[in-house]
Amino acid sequence: MKILILRFSSIGDIVLTTPVMRCLKQAINDVEIHYCTKRRYQELIDANPYVDKGYYLDDRLATLVGQLRNEQYDLVIDLHNNLRTSIIKRLLGKRAFSVNKINTQKWLYVRFKINVMPSVHIVDRYMETIKWLGVANDGKGLDHFISEEEHVSLSQLPYTHRSAYVAYAIGGQHATKRLPVNRMIELCRKIGGPIVLLGDEHDRDAGEIIRDELGDALIYNACGLFTINQSASLVEQSQVVFCHDTGLMHIAAALKKPIVSIWGSTTPQLGMYPYKTPSLIIENATLPCRPCSKIGHDQCPLGHFKCMNDLSFNLDPAFIWETAKQSEF
Repeated sequence: MKILILRFSSIGDIVLTTPVMRCLKQAINDVEIHYCTKRRYQELIDANPYVDKGYYLDDRLATLVGQLRNEQYDLVIDLHNNLRTSIIKRLLGKRAFSVNKINTQKWLYVRFKINVMPSVHIVDRYMETIKWLGVANDGKGLDHFISEEEHVSLSQLPYTHRSAYVAYAIGGQHATKRLPVNRMIELCRKIGGPIVLLGDEHDRDAGEIIRDELGDALIYNACGLFTINQSASLVEQSQVVFCHDTGLMHIAAALKKPIVSIWGSTTPQLGMYPYKTPSLIIENATLPCRPCSKIGHDQCPLGHFKCMNDLSFNLDPAFIWETAKQSEF
């Protein structure tokens, strides 16, 4: 059997699909799995031993479809279920199963704050697409694979951060999913130990402001210096991971790290909280305006940004470090 899996974005969403590939490979003899995503996410797929071949969208969808047609798939599993994947499914003309995006429930929750969301993680909704094949969730959580070449030696870090550190992924695709910089500084002070800041080049300036305020002994700004998988290597070697609702949160979950996740305009009830790893969620659960989006905004729609500005950091640093060693909260 030859199966094509479709998921075009983004980092976290792709990591959340990894149990599907693993469970298919383990349950079905002689299955060949291909994965189709955007070129920018190729490094997330290449190292995955459960994926036999990757196809990547560069610019023209017609070119990609032509390549996929040549494979003569038996089945298409659509874990994105948007216009682009609908076009691909129609043009391939193969039997296909798609994830239920529960858009009505999300709309009611975000627009009217009527919470009829099922208590089901997105991973389990992904797994529903292959249930008819007799494939069950093995309960082993997410996968993320880091090649030896992408492993980051702790000798590359400042001396102050080589024995033990907290990883703080300060990024987030949308501003309302990120703490303001002044609150990041407050949180880092609260953590109180060596911290490696992680993010892409867009997060570097914020990281520099934090480093300038708190000093090199506490802060190493790694934002923009490492690839996704190199950043994952630093996550893997950390004691505990602080993060917003972003891709590195799911990579940390795949690496079975203790996670402290910070939530603003989105909520865990949308079904994308840390999956099968020790985690502590920090959110302002009393605000009537949350969630204001299922993916985030560039700015607070109401202008006050209370979900992040009024967030309480009731954290005991000794508790965080000790529970990280025990790998459970």
